[in-house]
Amino acid sequence: MSEEKKEHQSKMIKLFNNYKNTFKGLSKEVWWLALITLINRTGTMVIPFLSLYLTEDLKFTYSDVAWIMTAYGLGAVAGTWLGGKLTDTIGFYKVMVRSLLSTGILFIVLQFLNTFTSICIGIFLTMVVADTFRPAMFVAMSAYSKPENKTRSVTLIRLAINLGFSAGPLAAGLISAGIGYSGLFWIDGITCILATVLLIKVLNPKVSKTIDEFKVEHPQSVYQDKPFWIFFLAMVVFAVIFFQYFSAMPLYYKDIHLLNTVEIGILLSCNGIFIFLFEMPLISWLEKSKYSKVSLIIFGAVLTSLSFLVLTLSSWSGVLIIGMLFMTIGEMISFPFSNSFAMDLAKKGNQGEYMAMYIMSFSVATVFGYNAGLQIIAGIGFNNAWFIMTALGGLCALLLWFLKFYMKRKKLIE
Repeated sequence: MSEEKKEHQSKMIKLFNNYKNTFKGLSKEVWWLALITLINRTGTMVIPFLSLYLTEDLKFTYSDVAWIMTAYGLGAVAGTWLGGKLTDTIGFYKVMVRSLLSTGILFIVLQFLNTFTSICIGIFLTMVVADTFRPAMFVAMSAYSKPENKTRSVTLIRLAINLGFSAGPLAAGLISAGIGYSGLFWIDGITCILATVLLIKVLNPKVSKTIDEFKVEHPQSVYQDKPFWIFFLAMVVFAVIFFQYFSAMPLYYKDIHLLNTVEIGILLSCNGIFIFLFEMPLISWLEKSKYSKVSLIIFGAVLTSLSFLVLTLSSWSGVLIIGMLFMTIGEMISFPFSNSFAMDLAKKGNQGEYMAMYIMSFSVATVFGYNAGLQIIAGIGFNNAWFIMTALGGLCALLLWFLKFYMKRKKLIE
């Protein structure tokens, strides 16, 4: 072997070892939680294709789909709030088990609904049950993590989510093209039930141990925490623009760039694959940087807003990949650090309540974001909608800058 090849091989081994080291120190319970999340999210293939299913199979209009997605968002809001309350009352384990099992059954039932009213009610109830899982899962992750590992634990869970999302849409595109959309509901339901079985086996309190579970004796109410509410509003705005990639964007790909379901699945899968490969090293590197968590969230929001702007610059389909890349990097930075920042704020109150409200910022965004995005597109077209999303990204960055200024003035951060 030549010296040049040996040097190249040595560099590759070093790069792999550095990548592997970014995962060191995480508890086995966090790894189990990530696997359960991976199984669950691989099955969550209905969501990105829901707008296509409703318009193609059930022949609903964009306006009808907008209202159905509003029901989806309202269910998510109610479920997240309920999940936070139940987590603080009965504990994260019981909430996760009951949520996953019930969600699996409800997803299977959803495919048999075909009227506008029944689908609105069905989607609402499914999301109420499904989203009780999310606050419980984040409280569990915090309880199973050492304080210094929490951001990386969040990142590992996100890797599982995005690996599932990279496999899910690709499989969904193939399944919907082969056997129809009904297969997606069956697979989604069955994977939720399988995730429940694994959860009972490996994270039962009798066999798992918590590392950093605590309860504040005199907790501050999240409703009186002013910095949190500035942060909450910024996250709502961020989520409104981010969620367009899972409601309006598939329609843009299909109607404007004439992609089929398999091509849409591949493009959406690129997001998850890129995150799986690069998010942990990126987060590990940024954690060691001089930038605050709020500053990093601002940068992520700016990149996400730019992902919409580039779509307006050319009719060439290659801009779809550029836009997806901008959005993906923005997401990779914004989500782990916003989640970690929310956990920092939660230390002065009830964790379930704080994490529920953080997650609810995204649920609230589904109520307005899905509907507003589709209504704007129906009224003034895709390009004008993307200009509005870019402006909202700027508003998000401005709110986060104000939060940083406010917390420095109150000496809440350095």
